[in-house]
Amino acid sequence: MIEALFPAAAPPPGVAIEARDVRKVYRLDGVEVSALRGVTLRVDEGEYVAVTGPSGSGKSTLMHLFGCLDRPSSGTLLVGGRSISEMGDAQLAQLRNSEIGFVFQSFQLLPRTSAVDNVALPLVYRGVGRSERRRRATAALEAVNLGHRLRHRPTQMSGGEQQRVAIARALVTEPRFLLADEPTGNLDTANGDEVMAILESLNKERGVAVVLVTHEAEIAARARRLIRMRDGLVIGDTAFENAAAQNALSQNTVLERTRTVAGLDDAGSEEARTGEAASGAPGAGEAS
Repeated sequence: MIEALFPAAAPPPGVAIEARDVRKVYRLDGVEVSALRGVTLRVDEGEYVAVTGPSGSGKSTLMHLFGCLDRPSSGTLLVGGRSISEMGDAQLAQLRNSEIGFVFQSFQLLPRTSAVDNVALPLVYRGVGRSERRRRATAALEAVNLGHRLRHRPTQMSGGEQQRVAIARALVTEPRFLLADEPTGNLDTANGDEVMAILESLNKERGVAVVLVTHEAEIAARARRLIRMRDGLVIGDTAFENAAAQNALSQNTVLERTRTVAGLDDAGSEEARTGEAASGAPGAGEAS
């Protein structure tokens, strides 16, 4: 699949993203909210990283900064070796278009535009000619097994197909790294597994770095490195050297989920009982 887009040679080793004491403060109606409170980490080319944490932990803010959609309030953030704080808006737009692929939970497709034209859109901003855009977009859709849906609009596709179109759009620019924000959040298990298999193939076979944000423990356990965040800080950073360590995490994740569902986790059970008592509906106290 992916061979249609990327050359067989592995990319040269290097640092894709590096954050040094990065902080982000939002000012809302005179109130300061610290979304990131001093994050230091690096993601090398070819890595496969999952970022997890509860709501408000700062993981989405970190993803926005990694994608050059915002600038840090302080600290240094290097993307491809370049400090984004020192770049103007036009330079950041060029960097996004040339280096970064984006996959969003809500797909972010143009609803009245065909799949092939949705995928070709980033190439318009590069000034690529129409026939070459179509050729590359077609190859990208074929790489995600949607060569038979070129002319279909997103409204004529399932959620899994729409997410694959979004992945094809991210691939068409041949990015150095890909950012995926809850890529399976709106999908059922089967479609989610298919999307993850595509991302993993892209990473394993072609060496494109993948950084994904997820609240799903089973999805995070598939990555080769797990970064955990809370209250705007990195509280855990674990790299898995082999498949056995990854498998152990996956099994522990399933065990913990089973214990909670079975009522063996006292804190979780108490929260569930409290929620049920308040609403009269089973499971109403569970966090989304």
